[in-house]
Amino acid sequence: MTFAEIIMLAIALSVDACAVSFSYGILPLTNPIKERFMLAGFTGFFQALMPIAGYMLTSVAFRYILPFSKILVFLIFLILGIKFIFESFQKKKEKDLCINLFCIFTIAIGTSIDAFSGGISLRLSGNEIIYPALLIGCITFINALIGFQIGKNIKHMPVMYLEIAAGIILLILGIKALF
Repeated sequence: MTFAEIIMLAIALSVDACAVSFSYGILPLTNPIKERFMLAGFTGFFQALMPIAGYMLTSVAFRYILPFSKILVFLIFLILGIKFIFESFQKKKEKDLCINLFCIFTIAIGTSIDAFSGGISLRLSGNEIIYPALLIGCITFINALIGFQIGKNIKHMPVMYLEIAAGIILLILGIKALF
C-alpha cells in the first residue's frame, strides 16, 4: 500500500471512534476536556495496537496464505466496506452513554476490531507495520477529538454519511488491492 492508501485506510478505520466521540460530545459531561482526551487517547491507542496484532497473527501463517494475498486483502476490504455501508442504514438504538474507565476501555476495543483486519491487509500487501499502525492511531486520536468537538457544536449531525464514506473508501482500497 502507498502512503496515500494507508492514510485513506486510517481515516476509514477511525470513523467508528469519530462517531462514538461525536455521541459523547453531545452529552453534558462533568469534565469535557479530560473526557474528550481520555476517549481519544484510548481509541487512538487501540486503533494502533490492533493492526499490530493482526499483522503479527498473519505473519505466523504468511507463507501459506501469500498465494491468496490479493484476494484476501480484497475480501477483507470488501467485507469491511459493505459492513460500514450496511450499518449506516440500520437504525441506531438510543442508549445511555457512560464515561467511566471501563466504558471507555470497551469502546476502544469495540471501535478497533476493524483495525485488526487492517493489520492483516497491511501484512498481505507487503507493508511494514509500525509506521502505518502509528499513523492509524494518530489519525484516530485526531478524528475522535474532531468528532467530540463537532458533537459539542452541532447536536444532530447524521453519522450515516461518515459511515458510507468510510465504506466507499474501503471498497476502493479492496478493488485497488486486486491490481
